[in-house]
Amino acid sequence: MAVPLAGRDVAAVVGGILVVMAARSMIGTVIVPRPSASWLTRWVDWLVSAGYRAVTGLLHDHRVRDRVLASQAAAILLMQLVAWLVIFYVGYSLLLWPFVRGGITNAFTNAGPALWEIGSTTEHGSAERTILDIAAVTGIITITLQIAYLPTLYSAFNRRETEVALLNARAGVPSWGPELLARTYYALGSDVSTVDTLPALYELWERWAADVAESHTTYLPLVRFRSPRPMSSWVTGLLAVLDSAALILALSPGIAPTVPARLCLRSGFLCFTDVARAMRLNVPEQPDRNAGITVTYEEFLEAISTMEKVNFPIERKPEDAWPDFVGWRVNYERAAYAIAYALDVVPALWSGPRPHPRPAVPPIRPPK
Repeated sequence: MAVPLAGRDVAAVVGGILVVMAARSMIGTVIVPRPSASWLTRWVDWLVSAGYRAVTGLLHDHRVRDRVLASQAAAILLMQLVAWLVIFYVGYSLLLWPFVRGGITNAFTNAGPALWEIGSTTEHGSAERTILDIAAVTGIITITLQIAYLPTLYSAFNRRETEVALLNARAGVPSWGPELLARTYYALGSDVSTVDTLPALYELWERWAADVAESHTTYLPLVRFRSPRPMSSWVTGLLAVLDSAALILALSPGIAPTVPARLCLRSGFLCFTDVARAMRLNVPEQPDRNAGITVTYEEFLEAISTMEKVNFPIERKPEDAWPDFVGWRVNYERAAYAIAYALDVVPALWSGPRPHPRPAVPPIRPPK
């Protein structure tokens, strides 16, 4: 049955809307230097992530799960490109429909070779030729921008992972805040305390957190780029640094680098909150001071015991330091746990639950 011209015109309007929507999504995702994810990229992320959750739900070993999840970010990037091209294809086909002879099949047949730059078309009029030329340019630009997008992602990934890898020697694998303080004081058995290096460490991670907050909210697929080592993660790394800053401020204020530690805590809190909200996780902009934390007082005492084994100078009694530690940790715990759960990172100590409950993994220590 032949569709009247008015019906084709309506379809062309719909096609134009699809083209504009896909173009806005692509420009906002790849070019605009600020968080501007569209419904299209969010749906792609959700669908791909749902597929990976279904597969990894059958796996119980974290290392196997990590190997599978390592390809998740690449799958999202590929599916984004496919989604943009498919929507452009449908949109330009509908735009072309009023101008081609025959039915809508001819419109799709002509739009395909133009958009993919494969095959030939049989256009007859100037309007048809113009639409096909624009479709061809759109296809080239879309693929070129996606290719140019990758070096930016991997540059940010490399900056992030360099500091995470360096942290492993200080905070263990997987990283843990009390372990960071204990190893820093113990200095790998050298009997020379290196607590004086903490100010530089906190200054470095203050800048690191700001860099991650900017890059990972602007280019959201970065959050799903996993560390090369299955027991390492940028989430648990930052969490360990923040916990160490909170612990030393609460337990040993006399030797604590107060200003660098406080600035690091603030920058880390903003990083976790900004990334969590960009991922559309249920995290408030301001923490609830009355919510408390999930780390128990008994776990806090165990952490102090770990530090005391290397004679870390603890100045305050645990019962006096505990409220201050809770006051610091409540700022970032909820956002950090939400990201760790969503990304299913290594279950380090004090890093919250995972989609499939399993025991927390303590830091792996080298043999004495």
